[in-house]
Formats: sequence, structure tokens, C-alpha cells
Amino acid sequence: MYDLEDYDYDLPEELIAQVPATERDGSRLMVVDRSRLTMTDCRFFDLPGLLRPGDLIVANNTRVVPARLFGRKESGGRIEVLVLDGDEPPVLGTPEVRWCLLRSSKRPRRGSRLFFENDFGGIVEELGHDGLIRIRFDGPRPLDAMMEEKGTMPLPPYIKRQERDSRSGLDRERYQTVYSKMRGAVAAPTAGLHFTEPLMDRLRAAGVSMAELTLHVGHGTFRPVRTGDIRKHELGEETYIVKGETAVAVNRAKEEKRRVIAVGTTVVRTLETAVNDRGEVVPGRGKTGLYITPGFSFRVVDAMITNFHLPKSSLLFLVCAFAGKDLIRKVYERAVAKAYRFYSYGDAMLIV
Repeated sequence: MYDLEDYDYDLPEELIAQVPATERDGSRLMVVDRSRLTMTDCRFFDLPGLLRPGDLIVANNTRVVPARLFGRKESGGRIEVLVLDGDEPPVLGTPEVRWCLLRSSKRPRRGSRLFFENDFGGIVEELGHDGLIRIRFDGPRPLDAMMEEKGTMPLPPYIKRQERDSRSGLDRERYQTVYSKMRGAVAAPTAGLHFTEPLMDRLRAAGVSMAELTLHVGHGTFRPVRTGDIRKHELGEETYIVKGETAVAVNRAKEEKRRVIAVGTTVVRTLETAVNDRGEVVPGRGKTGLYITPGFSFRVVDAMITNFHLPKSSLLFLVCAFAGKDLIRKVYERAVAKAYRFYSYGDAMLIV
């Protein structure tokens, strides 16, 4: 149950989605019934007819920052930097210091100078582990403003993009949920990418209510699992916010025996973090490093919408914990056989 190799599977490269579906809700949706052990092929726009009146959908309204910057080293070598969230708000007129993930042919030395667009530069202040470096940025205006103008979306490495890629404009729109509000993520809550405003109107008309919370997806989502025993892996902490109205909606649904449906693993982790000893979701702001593997006891979430995840990933462990490893293995085999599209821009599952 805890052997990393048990969570591997073969995936043809052509099934890794490089662009989103033409229409957000036109993606495929496999409905997985845990009690009946059945799998049904649908489209995401079928969702209102697949849910029950009274169901409560909870979605993550985090907004992805276009935090991927291209530049060069003093030597002229090309670099790619993913700027992570700062611990302190920037002070106007002073250099901004941020931890970043760096990709380059050779790691720059401490104290070396980096060059970006719009007269922005940086000095490497510290070298961390796993590709992390601490950069002191300086430029004519705030770093966040420069990223909004010149940055590109921090797509996962399996979505192939080059510098000045013609698809970057599409990514700015589609690697973002239509209900995103709270800026701060470096990866999208991808299960939510399939929703449209008209679809949400149809869900409400069908008697399905919706609530939002925030979990700012951190760079740990890209971190591979390197331990043979998956229980020894650790997730980085991520900031979450559960507002009072969301806690009330979830707790009322649980009291009335209505289903709470999480849109994505980020919502699952947030709700299962924010629940107290009495089984009530408590509003507030905090950090979670909740790591869910098979054997976990779910106290809030009754169903979930999720994409198809990477082999040997913490997201796949969570889905197996929710639906059972044997069932999910069959689901993934079926998805490959039926040429579902995988990963962030791919198709989805509804697990009930």
C-alpha cells in the first residue's frame, strides 16, 4: 500500500495534453462510482445532470501569478526563473528579495548578477536545495507589476513551452479558473479549469450550490517523491483561507446529509485540514502541509472532481486514498485505453 512503485503506470506521451480543450466544459469526464465500482464516459458539460439537488460544490478561488521569467547570467547563459511568493510585502523603492526556482545549464554562483527584461536585474544572495535560489531583484517598478506584464504562466514541465511561445497568451487565459480571485498561486487548481460561467448557472438552476475557499498552490506541487515508502515524503506548507460563509455552508450540508463535492485535491486538503474534533469546518486563515495517503479517514469530503495525475505523485496517492488503489488503477487503465487526455490541461473525473 505504501510502496512508491505501486503508484506507477505507463502513459503514452501523446496523451499528455499540451493545450486545453477548445471549450473549457467540452473536456471529457469519467464518472467513477466507488460503491458500484462503475465507470461512465461523459462530458464536463453533463455535470448538472450528474449531481443531485442539494449537493454543495466547493472550489478553490486562488489566482495563478505569471511568475515565470526568462533572463540571462553574466556569462550570457540563458536562465528560467519561477518567482515564489515573498514572506513580506514589498516596500516601495527598496530591492525585493524572493526565493525562486531556477532552471539553467549551470547554476550561477552566489553574488553573481542576473538580467531580465524591462531593466530588471537581480543578484544571487543564497543557494538553497532542490533548485531554490534567493534573488535580490531591483528595477524601476515593483516586481509583481513587471511579472504581470512580462511574466508567463508557471506551467508544469510536462507542458512544453519555449521562450516567447505563441501559445503564452492562451495559457494566460486558460491556465486560470474563471472564478479565480485571490492572487498567490504558482500552479493552477486544475480541476477547476473545466468550469464556465454558463455551466455554473446551470448547476445553480439544478439545485446545486457553490462555495469558495482559497489555497495558494505552492512549488511543492512540482516536487517529485523520492522515497520508496510514500509515508516518508513531505509536502511543503501552503496558505489557505476558509471564510465564514463557506464554513457555514459546508457544516450545514453535513448536518443535512447533503454531499460536499470538492473541486480538486487542494480543496480536499483544505477542508480536511480545517475540520475540528467535532467534525465542523472552522473558518480562518492558516497553513497546511496535510499529506493524504491510503488509510486516511475523510471527514468532510463526500465526492470530488479531479484531473488525471502523474505517476508516483502525491496527488495520485490522495485520489487512491479516496477511491481505493485497485479501483483507481482500473480507472487509469481505462482512461489510457480510451485515449483520455492527462494532467493539467487534460480531462477530468467525478468520483462519487
